[in-house]
Amino acid sequence: MVKIIVSFFFVLLLTSCGKGIKDPLNWELPNFSATTEKGKNISLRDLKGQVWVADFIFTNCATVCPPMTANMTKLQGMLIEKGLDVDIVSFSVDPTVDTPKKLKEYVMKFNGDITKWHLLTGYSQEFIEEYAMKNFKTIVKKPGTDNQVIHGTSFFLIDQDGNVVKSYDGIDVPYDDMIKDIKIITK
Repeated sequence: MVKIIVSFFFVLLLTSCGKGIKDPLNWELPNFSATTEKGKNISLRDLKGQVWVADFIFTNCATVCPPMTANMTKLQGMLIEKGLDVDIVSFSVDPTVDTPKKLKEYVMKFNGDITKWHLLTGYSQEFIEEYAMKNFKTIVKKPGTDNQVIHGTSFFLIDQDGNVVKSYDGIDVPYDDMIKDIKIITK
């Protein structure tokens, strides 16, 4: 009888991790403080209770950021169309250059809906490099001799508790998989 009860609680524990998502990451995010495109302060605490998708971009990017931002805009449209209440959060990987105004103008070029898209800056280069690596397991590195920042191209799904649940390719986006996973954690 004890084995059955222990087995039941073990299965219950496993099914609660990632809430039914296949191979969830379950990386707990520590708090951060940033400035939004509206010039307002935001922290992880402000996003608690909300499902969100995050990425890392910068406005002077000459390679991967334009397609990533276009893809994020497409994803945002799909989420709205399906009635899914999900925020988008883009961390600038070049915070000394990316002002709130520049970030807003950048995303507006892609027709992003900034009412549900938080564009973050206002922290140090050291902070974003360390925060990205420690918590999202992705590189951010600004070489001293170049204005192009090296960074990962993943999209990250974060649950209502502030845990990174899953990462996805931000260039060749698996939209259907993302929508399916988002539906699972928003139930």
